[in-house]
Amino acid sequence: MIILQGLILALIGVAGTAVVLTRKPLAQIIVMSFYGLLLGLMFFAFQAPDVAFSQIVVGAVAMPLLFLLALTKVRRNE
Repeated sequence: MIILQGLILALIGVAGTAVVLTRKPLAQIIVMSFYGLLLGLMFFAFQAPDVAFSQIVVGAVAMPLLFLLALTKVRRNE
């Protein structure tokens, strides 16, 4: 279990760096969604399933969806 936790933490570090280094807004939203999913997996690996479920719903679904809607509205007004 410790190896799985270490692997997930390493993937979170890579995904967080990828979110920061990605410059295209659409690609950044997709990477951010993957980052939220990894955070949910981390919470599950550290035995916090209720927090993991909340993180997956908010960080991997709701927040990227809101950003996509906002990006669509901004691009439509240009």
